[in-house]
Amino acid sequence: MTTTALSYTPQVERVTRPLYERIRHVMPEMEWAVHAPLVAAINELKRERNAVILAHNYQTPEIAYGVADFRGDSLALAQQGAATDAGVIVLCGVRFMAETAKIMSPEKLVILPDLEAGCSLAASITAEDVRRLKAKHPGVPVVCYVNAYADVRAEADICCTSANAVKVVESLGSDRVIFIPDGYLGRYVASKTGVEIILWEGACEVHERFTPEEIREYRRTQPGIHVMAHPECPPEVLREADYVGSTSGMIRHIADEKPRQVVLITECSMSDNVAVEYPEVEFVRPCNFCPHMKRITLPKILASLQTLTPAIEVDAQVAAGAKRSVERMLAVGRASGTT
Repeated sequence: MTTTALSYTPQVERVTRPLYERIRHVMPEMEWAVHAPLVAAINELKRERNAVILAHNYQTPEIAYGVADFRGDSLALAQQGAATDAGVIVLCGVRFMAETAKIMSPEKLVILPDLEAGCSLAASITAEDVRRLKAKHPGVPVVCYVNAYADVRAEADICCTSANAVKVVESLGSDRVIFIPDGYLGRYVASKTGVEIILWEGACEVHERFTPEEIREYRRTQPGIHVMAHPECPPEVLREADYVGSTSGMIRHIADEKPRQVVLITECSMSDNVAVEYPEVEFVRPCNFCPHMKRITLPKILASLQTLTPAIEVDAQVAAGAKRSVERMLAVGRASGTT
């Protein structure tokens, strides 16, 4: 792309104006003028490449609403990518999400615009750690939160999401379960079921920073505010919340309840993205950013489409094991009529 092609020309303004109109109440027009040339170039190039762009809920609005074809949580994105006819998937998220997309679409080229986009939670455990846990607790089933790398998921008996973790644990019919890698999510599950949970003490560096004092301060300064927290947060934070749920659960809850004023105790950019869909709701934004998610930018997305790199590969045996764990989880949902 030439410098001229990346200028904010009248043509760029025209083709990107409908996109901006959707997010104008969460982004100043001056800021959009910086993003618009990249948005126009990316959207043109993705058509040429037969590519689909998947953006996690924690991506910034210029990505989520400027160039993404689908927005959602990690598993839903992989499912949406697999359902398309696109030959190229650009995953705007972190590495374990790109691995999931590749596992579910092995025939497609899956690109992660920055290979350094990692995850503190996923990095907290290795496949060898899981094997040691299984040796220490023989016969105890292993439930793995999908926010883990593929080789870790391949060692598990079944995967779960934050939305279905309780249901998955209870589906196993076991008195004891090893739950990896999120210790806080594991504690939340333990509080909702009679199953003994053997925890691995991994944590998301974004969610573990929230404190109950912060929530009490929101309530003091914003009387009547509706507090919604992700179960990756510490239990003392969850106890202060009005609603606890996954990112998709939060969105559904807002759609159903239409609270006047909300604070989402999760990654900051999600508030901007949900505000696009519900402009009548006032969002008070706690700005805990994920440094890994923020490694994905419009210039990197454009470069990845230009070069079709960096590509994500998953060892075939690891992919088979990880896919098996996810399919067992999906079978639980089908049996209960929830998927």
